[in-house]
Amino acid sequence: MKCLLLILLCSIATTLFAQINTSEIQIARDEWGVPHIFAPTDEQVAYGLAWAHVEDNFEQLQEPLLIAKGLLGSVKGKDGAVMDIASFLINTDKVVAEKFDSTFSPKFKKILSAYVAALNQYAAKHPKEVRHRKLFPITEREVIKSYLLATTFISNVQDDLIRIFQNKMDAVQLRQQDLPEGSNGLAIAPSKTKEGKTYMLSNSHQPLRSYLSWYEVHVQSEEGWNFLGATFCGGITPFVGTNEHLGWTHCVNFNNYSDVYKLEINPKNKHEYKMDGKWLPLKENVYKGKAKVLGFLQFPVRRKFYESVHGPVVKNKSGYYALRFPANMVIGAPQQWYEMNKATNWKEFKTALEMQQHPSISTTYGDKDGNVVFVDNGLFPYRNPAYNWDRVLPGDTSAVIWKPNFLPLDSLLIIQNPNCGYVYHMNGTGFSSTGVECLPNPDNYSAAYMQEDVARNKRMKELMPQYDKISYQDLKDIKYDQKMKLPLYGRRMQNIDEILHLSVTDYPHLKPTIEALQKWDGSVDVKNKQAAIFSLALQYCFDYLAESGADFLAGDLPSEVYPKALEHAQKHLLKHFGRVEIELGELQRHIRGDKNYPIGGIPEAISAMYTVPYKKKYRQSNVGDSYILFATYGKQGVEKVESINCYGASNRPESPHYNDQMDLYIDHQLKPMTLDKATILQNAKKVYSPQ
Repeated sequence: MKCLLLILLCSIATTLFAQINTSEIQIARDEWGVPHIFAPTDEQVAYGLAWAHVEDNFEQLQEPLLIAKGLLGSVKGKDGAVMDIASFLINTDKVVAEKFDSTFSPKFKKILSAYVAALNQYAAKHPKEVRHRKLFPITEREVIKSYLLATTFISNVQDDLIRIFQNKMDAVQLRQQDLPEGSNGLAIAPSKTKEGKTYMLSNSHQPLRSYLSWYEVHVQSEEGWNFLGATFCGGITPFVGTNEHLGWTHCVNFNNYSDVYKLEINPKNKHEYKMDGKWLPLKENVYKGKAKVLGFLQFPVRRKFYESVHGPVVKNKSGYYALRFPANMVIGAPQQWYEMNKATNWKEFKTALEMQQHPSISTTYGDKDGNVVFVDNGLFPYRNPAYNWDRVLPGDTSAVIWKPNFLPLDSLLIIQNPNCGYVYHMNGTGFSSTGVECLPNPDNYSAAYMQEDVARNKRMKELMPQYDKISYQDLKDIKYDQKMKLPLYGRRMQNIDEILHLSVTDYPHLKPTIEALQKWDGSVDVKNKQAAIFSLALQYCFDYLAESGADFLAGDLPSEVYPKALEHAQKHLLKHFGRVEIELGELQRHIRGDKNYPIGGIPEAISAMYTVPYKKKYRQSNVGDSYILFATYGKQGVEKVESINCYGASNRPESPHYNDQMDLYIDHQLKPMTLDKATILQNAKKVYSPQ
């Protein structure tokens, strides 16, 4: 049977492969192994992008496709099954089936088919690398399903799902903000720069080792597609970066993108719920899948869910809760990114944004014409103002079931060319994304917009007013700033400054740690000798939030948590290092292959870094600064591009590009990049076509 499947796969892949003239595709690898894809058509470029990506990271690229087919549990066990179930709940099969034909243009469907053809061709030629025998051949619709799940998660719908599953429905506000891993985006107009250029910074904080890690790529066709930036596994285009005319980056925003309803179930018939005085049938949906256990056994997973007019329904100990969200009402995000890639000016870029196929994520934009723009993007329904949409809503009235028509782009929070000369976003409120004197009035916008600020935003407010004009080096200094704003501020721990003011009298057993921390100036530089205390204490607080089920938006932690956090830090440091004051880089390490370097940064610093335990004694970089790109634009177009990735261009340990960017990355250095084909081909280390 397996041989027959492989023969079928090879036959399908060869047919699709024949439709693309791969001999016209050039993959030029530069000295860092970054692929530059050149081809006559956009379809051929998409094929080349997919081919280069699977050469560098076929293992992880399969993961979003496994989710799309409900197979990740069979490969990765319980954690994979959770993702399979999430895809089932979001109803990706039905949504994509209903919307695929009408959403995408004929041109983009060809691009998508070319991308899929490359994946299937590679899988056919490398069957030993395929992680599940039922994964390939993959289809165009399954790629779109993986996009749908990703864009839904970016809008943080999973936070409400977690609340429902865990039966934590009694918080002051239902919306939960995930750990502020976030991103930084900054665009500075020529009027604010010493060189009279437009600057754009893309500085996303992503997982460093997952299928959601950044992959750098340059694509160029003879049809006007010329873009350098980064994408995720399964990405048909770059998601952030620059072309010859303009550039942008994205940040997660935490606006209200989902609503939860408590259903009233018929006491005489548990398969009915009340709506406008009538009992309606509650449709039953049963998930059936598998999860790998003990490394080899396939354990069946079965879970019963439901569906109402609101959306998917989950039963917990408190009752039946329905979830409604815009993210599974649009599927055109990949084509919108394609149109953004090809835009040559703000007007064309705005036209791409007006497609409104991104259910969330902000955009920070700069171009050669001197435009700098911040768009706090999202799909916002027209919600009935008579209800409190931050709480669980009544499920028995259609008055709270909004229709899938959303506020148009021009009604969203947009800061365009402010007199201050710059825009930025760091996951806080969009009403704090430029100079204080240029901020918009929240009263003029949807109540669904996030009003809360974050520590990185507050630090930026300190930095930017220090400059009358900003040089390119100043821009780098701002990006690599490694100092926390004092007094301390945390998004879900607004009283965290208390940790700096604990009394030795009250906690004599913590004397060395309290006295050391009180000397701290807020620096999270790799050599700072107090930041390790705060890093460990902060992680204790995060763990407390995750384990306690506390109201994450209440704004304060119980005061008794902070001495316990310092006790945790003191115990760890004394046990493993023999003292409480050590350089932060002694604790925190950036590791891959044969390289093991000290690294600075902590959560909510502008140069952010989240860490995880490593060999009990250390903590390893995990989420934070990953792919970083700087772009400068003159009146004729992009003039300078520099970038860096946290490890390298390849995820294969045997590759010389597995960790070759780490030395530059650790030293806050960048590598020069270009979009010029002649220069790239002249200096390329290898040029070839997909085979």
